[in-house]
Amino acid sequence: MIEEVIHRHFSRVAAIYRDIRTTDKRPILVIKKELQKLQTIIAADVGCGAGRYDREFFQYLGKRLFLFCIDENEKMLSQLRKYLTMGNIRQFAAIRAIGGNVPISANLLDCVLTFNAVHHFDLSMFLKESARVLRTDGYLFIYTRLRNQNKRNIWGRYFPGFYEKEKRLYNLGEMKSAISEVTSLKLQSIDYFKVERVSEFRFLKEQARKRHYSTFCFYEREEFEDALCGFEENVKKNFPDLQRITWIDGYTMFIVRKTGSC
Repeated sequence: MIEEVIHRHFSRVAAIYRDIRTTDKRPILVIKKELQKLQTIIAADVGCGAGRYDREFFQYLGKRLFLFCIDENEKMLSQLRKYLTMGNIRQFAAIRAIGGNVPISANLLDCVLTFNAVHHFDLSMFLKESARVLRTDGYLFIYTRLRNQNKRNIWGRYFPGFYEKEKRLYNLGEMKSAISEVTSLKLQSIDYFKVERVSEFRFLKEQARKRHYSTFCFYEREEFEDALCGFEENVKKNFPDLQRITWIDGYTMFIVRKTGSC
């Protein structure tokens, strides 16, 4: 089953995950601005992984934040506990939960966050759970790649089969429709981010080999090696300097508010 494959993947990469993925600061600044009037913030990061965004949240939101860090992979949560504790952060609780479930009391949270993880959830359940745990006027921030954005990044354009194999990402209409079906949630805005990346090809190849995107789990071993060779050929054709490869990654943030009772 896909779920078992993905679970094994995240268990395998948990110890190195923060080293092979990038963390974007601009969406955190948007969140900080939206929450600036709150003196205290009780929030949950669903699909928190090894905590790379959570430490940033504490840096930007400070001691007024208490964060429930929720993930279904215990090895990821173990890495998160170490990472936050090493940063002298104590105002958090790590919770294991599956598929977008948010095991927190109703009407407790000011904010629910999810970064590059919503495609791993049962979307309908996650939105309903977010509505249940949020206070009235609370925020839901969903930061994700959309399907068309995945097609345009360096992996979708040049790594054979990458875009075709990644069927879990949502398109804009699917996200808007799913949000509209939860009557207590209202879509406040949609923000689009274009992030310029610069990398050596050596590092890109290392990222792929270490499966920095779970999409790579959908390749058989020999198929992956063939695709990696094809990726190298495609990159060499399109980028004259393999020491400085540049491209644009696109992301979307949905800012959603809870308007009333569920």
